Amino acid sequence: MLDPTQAQERAADIVARAKRAGVDAADAVFAADASTEISVRLGKLEDVGRSESEDLGLRVFIGQRSASVSTSDLSSEALDALVERAVAMAREAPEDQWAGLAPQDRLLNGAPPLLDLDDGGEVSPADLREAALAAEEAARAVSGVTNSEGGGASAARSVWALATSHGFAGAYSTTGYGLSASVIAGEGSGMQRDYGFHSARHRSRLDSPEAVGTLAGERAVARLNPARMESAAMPVVLDPRVGSGLLGHLTGAISGQAITRRTSFLLDALGSAVFARGITVSDDPHRPHGLRSRPFDGEGLPVSPSAIIEDGVLQTWLLDSASARQLGMAPTGHAARGVGGSPGVTTSNFYMHAGHVPVATLIGDIVRGVYVTELIGQGVNGVTGDYSRGAAGFLIENGEMTTPVAEFTIAGNLKEMFANLTPANDLEFRYGTNVPTVRIDGMTIAGG
Repeated sequence: MLDPTQAQERAADIVARAKRAGVDAADAVFAADASTEISVRLGKLEDVGRSESEDLGLRVFIGQRSASVSTSDLSSEALDALVERAVAMAREAPEDQWAGLAPQDRLLNGAPPLLDLDDGGEVSPADLREAALAAEEAARAVSGVTNSEGGGASAARSVWALATSHGFAGAYSTTGYGLSASVIAGEGSGMQRDYGFHSARHRSRLDSPEAVGTLAGERAVARLNPARMESAAMPVVLDPRVGSGLLGHLTGAISGQAITRRTSFLLDALGSAVFARGITVSDDPHRPHGLRSRPFDGEGLPVSPSAIIEDGVLQTWLLDSASARQLGMAPTGHAARGVGGSPGVTTSNFYMHAGHVPVATLIGDIVRGVYVTELIGQGVNGVTGDYSRGAAGFLIENGEMTTPVAEFTIAGNLKEMFANLTPANDLEFRYGTNVPTVRIDGMTIAGG
């Protein structure tokens, strides 16, 4: 695989070709990836996968007309043809007064921050197989586990580069490692499944296979013999692995595209209280070896840690350059680029700050409620904020988690859910988006 310097040169080369072809402006993305995945089931190797890819994307501007093209054929002849095709497409494209490269005076200058995203390691398929087998074996060893959907281990390395015609060129590489196990507890119609999973930029920071597998087994067994919930209004407590979805809904609602199209339930919320006082939600692209850390955004702008929600108040939209121009604002360094198409927006290491109370205290005064460990379906309306999803978890009775429960629905409106949310103090950085355990009062439960 190419190193970051070579990847940067590839991106810069296609931009130079486009400029020679007469375009007014251009940018290019080069992305390369190599990954190995091993899966096992019932102690036997089930699948070995190896993938390698190198792709190049070019976006050109002629006046206010633009076009994007991409290719995996990186020969000189193919690149010349790619430029020719992009120019022809741009000449026929409709004008877009908001399109264009990022403001030149806002581009990242100087060396990007060092974020320790690539540990330089190589892992053999044999080592991955042993890790996958160990994870599954630990899961199957948990009393009550009766079958397995398998264990898995993966290792990957990626390189990403961006170059623009107005002075930016940058690249960086990342490594990524994953471990998983998914098992079944119980028999017949009473079977329950659950999983354990962990990923990390550095292999040394990956949970042990035994820890991942044991967690999967214990989770599956804990779900056996679920009861049904009655229909009522009651507090809902979300486990961190499902609670992080709330920040995904927040991201969608405050993205520039949603605001410019007026399709957000938070359309007029900038500068106002969205969460309760004391709640802060931050985005940290500089977190060392973070799963979503990056030294610059998808348009070449610098990125920095920032509070999106501070003391409950919404501080900013997430803006790329096009949506920023349309709103008469400045881009925020949240642009995201794939190989094809125009930039969108994304967060990096997005998280809700920990609260001040332990989980036991958070649920201690709940006479009857539910602790949710699984959410099912996509019943969320980003325009109105209406929220309704299938769920499973555990009944909370008199401040204690008791019986497993399943086949019920939790419903509310995201505006009210955000306003009535209380975080515990158990924040851990295990995913790209992280929250502590959170409690939401006043949700509607529809039981079976």
